[in-house]
Amino acid sequence: MIQRFADWLVYGVFGMSAETHFGSAVNFFFYDSVKILILLFLISMVMGIVNAYFPIDKLRHYLTTRKLYGFQYLFASLFGAITPFCSCSSIPLFIGFVKGGIPLGVTFAFLITSPLVNEVAVAMFLGSFGLRATAIYVVSGILLGMIGGFVLGRFRLERYLSPWVRQLQAQSDTKSEVWAEERTPFVRRLPVIVRDAWGIVRGVLVYVLIGIGAGAAMHGYVPEGFFEQYMSKDNWFAVPLAVVCAVPMYANAAGIVPVVQVFVTKGIPLGTAIAFMMGVVGLSLPEATMLKKVMTWRLIGIFFGVMTLFFILSGYVFNMCL
Repeated sequence: MIQRFADWLVYGVFGMSAETHFGSAVNFFFYDSVKILILLFLISMVMGIVNAYFPIDKLRHYLTTRKLYGFQYLFASLFGAITPFCSCSSIPLFIGFVKGGIPLGVTFAFLITSPLVNEVAVAMFLGSFGLRATAIYVVSGILLGMIGGFVLGRFRLERYLSPWVRQLQAQSDTKSEVWAEERTPFVRRLPVIVRDAWGIVRGVLVYVLIGIGAGAAMHGYVPEGFFEQYMSKDNWFAVPLAVVCAVPMYANAAGIVPVVQVFVTKGIPLGTAIAFMMGVVGLSLPEATMLKKVMTWRLIGIFFGVMTLFFILSGYVFNMCL
C-alpha cells in the first residue's frame, strides 16, 4: 500500500519518470519515509508502555541490592535495548549507574546495548530488512552487551575510573529503599505514552529524513557494483574495513539504517553492512570525549578496542547466518 502511494505521488501527481535517477531517488525517499515513521511511532508506543512499568530507579536499586549470579548482564542489556538513546545520550545514565555503585561490567552491558538496539533501530530494520534479519540484529545486540559487559567486567578495570567517580562511589549510599507500587491506571497513562512516542518521532524526524535522503540519493545515483568492488563477501578484509571506517563517525540509528539499506541493495553483504552500522552507532569520537569525565583514556581505549573486535567478529557471523 505504501509503495502504491509513493508511486502514485511521485509518478502520478509529480509527473516524474521511473526511468530517471531523480525519479527513482524521490520515490525511494517517500516510500521509506512513510513506512519508517509509521513503524517508529508504533514501536515507540510499545516501548513507552514497557518503560512506564519498568522505571530506571527501580532497576538501579534492584541491581545494587540483589545477588543475580550473572543475570545482571542480561537485565542491563535488556534495559539498554528498551531505552531510546544514541551512544552519547546513554552517557548520563551510564554515569549515574557508575556513581550509584553498580559494577562496571554491568554498566558497560547497558552502554553497549543502548545505542545498538532501540525502537528507532528496530522499526527501521523491520521496515528495511524484514522480521528474520531484525530478530537476528536485536538478539545479537543484546548478546554483544552481555558478553562485552562480562568480558570487560572480568578485566577488573575499576582502577582506571577517574578519581572523581571513585570519590563519588566511596560516598555512595546503597541502603535499601522501599518502593511503592505504581497504582496509576493504564488508561490514564496512555495519553502520556502516546505523547512521548510522538515526541520520540519528532525528536528523530530530521535524522530520519536526512538519512533517508542520503540513502535515496545513493539508491538513485550510485551505479551497480560500486560497493561490491571493495566490500563483497569474497573480500576477507571487507568487515574490518567497514568497522574501522565506521568507528570515528557519529550518527544514530535513524540516520544510518537507510544508508545501510542502500549498501545492501548495491551489493554489500547484510552482515558487513550491520557491522558498519554497529561501528557508527555503538562507538564514536563524541562518545569518547564525554566518557573522559568518568574514565581514563586507557579505559576508553580498552572499551573501544574490545567493542571494535566484537563488531568485526559479529560481521563475519552475520554474513554466515544471513
